[in-house]
Amino acid sequence: MTGLAAQAIGDREWMVVDRNGRFVTQREYPRLALVETALVDAGLQLSGSGVAPLAVPRAMPPATAREVTIWRSAVRGIDQGDAAAAWLSAFLRADVRLVRFDPSKPRRCNPDYVGASGAHTLFADGYPLLVIGAASLDDLNARLVAKRSPALPMNRFRPNVVIAGIEPYAEDHLDTLVAHGVTLRFVKPCTRCQVTTTDQATGRVGIEPLPTLSTYRRNDALAAVTFGMNAIVIGGEGRTLATGMPAQINYRF
Repeated sequence: MTGLAAQAIGDREWMVVDRNGRFVTQREYPRLALVETALVDAGLQLSGSGVAPLAVPRAMPPATAREVTIWRSAVRGIDQGDAAAAWLSAFLRADVRLVRFDPSKPRRCNPDYVGASGAHTLFADGYPLLVIGAASLDDLNARLVAKRSPALPMNRFRPNVVIAGIEPYAEDHLDTLVAHGVTLRFVKPCTRCQVTTTDQATGRVGIEPLPTLSTYRRNDALAAVTFGMNAIVIGGEGRTLATGMPAQINYRF
């Protein structure tokens, strides 16, 4: 179970790669924040300010599959064609291509954290889901405002699931969350990178929130700043999660 899906399309199913097949993200190209995507009848629509939208067909020939790399994972991606490559290359001003995950070669999550669960993911950084408590962002924003920095929206952290009604950073201590028959298990704190400093509306790169997070969210075991928790799906495949849905949470202690 690879996480959320809509219209039979899995989360993080497409990825941009360089000429060597290695993944690229907003870390290298902040302008990726300005690429808007939508699922339309024709396929995946790419759009951005000042350029004509492009529809990438839902199905590409398996013969276009190639080896691609995301972090230390070597997987297969189905190349989405020259039109998509040209559109993204022009928008990013770089030589890139678009690939779609090839399920014939599953990508397993790190067994050090997911054990023998068999959890796997697509082109996410490492796990199917990222969960953050709403109160955690409220606490961070209070700290930012106190030092005369602007508050930040949740999209800086790109969670799949946001939990309301728990204390700040309580998600650090959760074992499972159950909602509408779906069970998530929390497996690893999410280490944060410079993407959190990119304004998702403008593509401009700033400084916060990493300096502020580093004052109180340093995880010595991971040698990184953490915010949010990675999770896997251990039950309820095919069921629906929706905004406002009640959930039962279980702590590890």
